[in-house]
Amino acid sequence: MLDLRRGIGTHQPSVISLGQVWVDIMMNVDEIPPQGGFAVADHPKPSIGGSYRVLEAVSRMGVQAEHAGILGNGLWANFIRQSFQDNGINHIGQDRLDEDSGFRVVLSSGDPKKTFIASYGAEAHGGADTFEMLEPQNHDVVHISGNTLMDHTAAGVDGFLLQAGTDPATRDYALVINPTNTLRLVNDHMLEDLVLARPIWSCNRQEAMTLAERLGAPIDDSKVTIGGGLDDFMHQLCDGLGHTLRAPLVVRVGSLGAWVREPGGETIHVPGFPTKAVHTRSAGGCHTGVMCAMLAEGRDLTDAVKLANAATSIAISRSRNGIPQCPDYDEALALLKS
Repeated sequence: MLDLRRGIGTHQPSVISLGQVWVDIMMNVDEIPPQGGFAVADHPKPSIGGSYRVLEAVSRMGVQAEHAGILGNGLWANFIRQSFQDNGINHIGQDRLDEDSGFRVVLSSGDPKKTFIASYGAEAHGGADTFEMLEPQNHDVVHISGNTLMDHTAAGVDGFLLQAGTDPATRDYALVINPTNTLRLVNDHMLEDLVLARPIWSCNRQEAMTLAERLGAPIDDSKVTIGGGLDDFMHQLCDGLGHTLRAPLVVRVGSLGAWVREPGGETIHVPGFPTKAVHTRSAGGCHTGVMCAMLAEGRDLTDAVKLANAATSIAISRSRNGIPQCPDYDEALALLKS
């Protein structure tokens, strides 16, 4: 079935995210209060979280960005819709009129680890039919995030995976999964269906090691030392995990770049661009979004990761309300060429 919101005519390859989008309310406090305690927050800062960062990066690369998740009706949903409009992101998913989109309160006391309090909304209350109307077209990239794999909407993701089948060669589109730190909480059935779909996996090192542990991939991290041994370990990690997944694998390691492995091929190190970070929030959404955008443009995986490394390096050197800011395509390309 044709989704009229995607338009009629010559198809422009798009990145379509099935991920959830919500509002983050950042609060800086001197210390996290104990139960029954009290703290004063310094300048609360609302921003859009979840898969929005992936879609924002896609749009900044000049590629069509589409959100297929659920948006609600209310204060937070209106904030999200306005941000979509301001940043060239098209919402093609379901709308719920009976509840608002959710939000997260993020408490930071200066420590690297933050405290999160979540209030789930429309984005988490989908079902098996959430994505059944979605029909990706030629050269589209479908993005799935780990934040959509643990609540009612996960049934819709599972339905889409079953429809996608187990042979990437039979699809007209690419499938990308970034599992996020929630991977250890995903149930075995959901994880099995993800692995069987053989998507492109985009992880940081911690996520990759968690995935390897859950799948029983042969990994030994005992030889990793400061100043040496990381490259050998990353080859071992990517070779072992990639062989188990039988799918393309990208593992990000901050300023050191990323390691890439295609099925049946060798693991390749794609160097990063060391820079000074000005915040403690991850720029993984920027990296995944840029990579997806370049795949939609027809780049191969290694070339897509090269530009994503450059864009992420710029993103972590900039901060707006504590959020890394993804650059546009020309700026990322200029750094890559330099």
